[in-house]
Amino acid sequence: GSSAGRDDYTARVVAQAGRLAVHGVAVRPGHPVVLGVVDRTPVIGSPGYPVSAALTFDIFAAPLLASLEGAVARRRATVRARLARKLASTAGSDDWVRVRLGQVGGQVVATPLPRGAGVLSSLVRADGLLAVPAELEGHHGGSEVEVELLRGLDEVARSVVVIGSHDLVLDLAASALRQVDPGLTLASSNVGSLGGLVALRDGLCHLAGSHLLDPASGDYTLPYVERVLAGHDAAVIRLVHREQGLIVAPGNPLGLTGVADLAGGVRYVNRQRGAGTRVLLDHELARAGVDADAIDGYRREEHTHLAVAAVVAAGRADCGLGIRAAARAYGLDLVPVAHEPYDLVSTEPVLATGVLDPVLALLDDPSFLAEVEALGGYSTAESGRRLR
Repeated sequence: GSSAGRDDYTARVVAQAGRLAVHGVAVRPGHPVVLGVVDRTPVIGSPGYPVSAALTFDIFAAPLLASLEGAVARRRATVRARLARKLASTAGSDDWVRVRLGQVGGQVVATPLPRGAGVLSSLVRADGLLAVPAELEGHHGGSEVEVELLRGLDEVARSVVVIGSHDLVLDLAASALRQVDPGLTLASSNVGSLGGLVALRDGLCHLAGSHLLDPASGDYTLPYVERVLAGHDAAVIRLVHREQGLIVAPGNPLGLTGVADLAGGVRYVNRQRGAGTRVLLDHELARAGVDADAIDGYRREEHTHLAVAAVVAAGRADCGLGIRAAARAYGLDLVPVAHEPYDLVSTEPVLATGVLDPVLALLDDPSFLAEVEALGGYSTAESGRRLR
C-alpha cells in the first residue's frame, strides 16, 4: 500500500529495489499511487483506503493484468444521466464520484453518494461511476453527464429517487424496502427542502422531502408547493410529525433554554441555506429578536441532522438545531424548540406509475410505524394522510 504521509515507505522501497516511475497521480480518490518495476515485474502501490484502492485497481491494475494476459481490458457500459444535484470538484485532478441511479420520467438520474477515500458504504451502494475531468470544477444540478454502469439498467429502474430535506425516517424506509425486496432501493440526496421541491419541478426525482415553514401563514410545505410547483399537479403526503430542538451535550452543561440564548457566546453549527431547519431557526430568531450576525457559527453549515449532532458530539460546537432522533443517535440531549410536520411531495403523474407504491405501503404498516416511533421524537398519527 501507499500513502501521502511521511511514513510511507513503499515508494522508497520500490526505488531501492528497482525503478520508481510514479509516486502520486492526478486522481481523486487515489492520489498516492506508486508505479514502478522491480526485476522486470510491474509494481503497483495502491492507497490503503478502500475506495481509493478499488478505484486505482480499476484504473491501473485491471488494464495492466489484461495486457499481460494478451487480452483487451474490459470496458464498462455507459449511460447518459442528469445530475440530481450540484456536484463540486477541485480542479487539477480527475475526480471519480460514485453515484446512485434511478429512472425518472423516462430519463436516468444520478445522485452522488457521500465522498471520501474511507466511505466504505459508497462501494456497495453505488450503481455507477462518474468522472469529473481535471479541468472542471464540477457540474450543476440537472447537467447531463456520462456514467459508467456498475449495475444493469433493469436494476436501476426499481430505484426511488428522493431529494430534499434529510430525515432519519427515510433511512429507515430504505432499509425496510430492502428487507421486503432486495431489488428495491431508495436513493436519497440531502439538499434541503427548497432544493427538493425545485428538483421535483425539474423532473430530477420521484419524491421531495419537505418541512418548510411559511412564516407569514404559519403553514408548512403547502405554500411553497403552490409557488414552486404551480401547474405540476402536485401531491402532498404526510410522513411524520417530529420534534426539533437545540442539540446539546449530555446534561445541557450551558443551561440553554432556547434560541434566545444563542447570542451569548455559544458556539453554534447551522444547517445550509434552503433547509427547512434553517428557515425554522431564522423564524425563531426573529421572534426572539436575535440578530443572526451575533451568533458564533451561524454561517458554519452542515447538510444533515446527523452531521450537526456529530459536530456537537465531537465538541466542535455547543449546539445546533436538529431533530430529537439525531440527538438520541449520538447520546446527546435536546432543548425543545418546535414540533413540525415533515411531508413527502410528488406529482400525480409519478404516483400513477406505481413506482412509489412500496414506499406508501410502509405508511400503512404498523410494524414500520412502530420502528419510526422508537427512534424518538416522532409521531406517526397522521402518517400516510393525503394533504393535497
